Amino acid sequence: MALISRRRRIKPSVVDPATGERLSPWSFLGMVLMACSFFLYAASGLVAPWWAVAALLVVWAALLVLCLSWFVRRPTWVPVVGALSIVLWFCVLVAGGAFLGWSP
Repeated sequence: MALISRRRRIKPSVVDPATGERLSPWSFLGMVLMACSFFLYAASGLVAPWWAVAALLVVWAALLVLCLSWFVRRPTWVPVVGALSIVLWFCVLVAGGAFLGWSP
């Protein structure tokens, strides 16, 4: 047995158990963004009326379904959807405050 042996290094990666393909880290980043945006959407009740919060949560759920469907097929688009969910939340609350008189 040699003191120094050459081994092939295996890169740590997440593998899809169904297909055996390597999963992209972009998908996980997008899901982290979606989790962060959920807290923004859920805390909107401090500023927005109940019906607006309910509508926002329905939109967030639709975006989450889109992210889940793109998790393996289009992994680079999942963070884009996550970032857009935060931008959408901000625009809706600013527009509601400016045009509908929402205030804390």
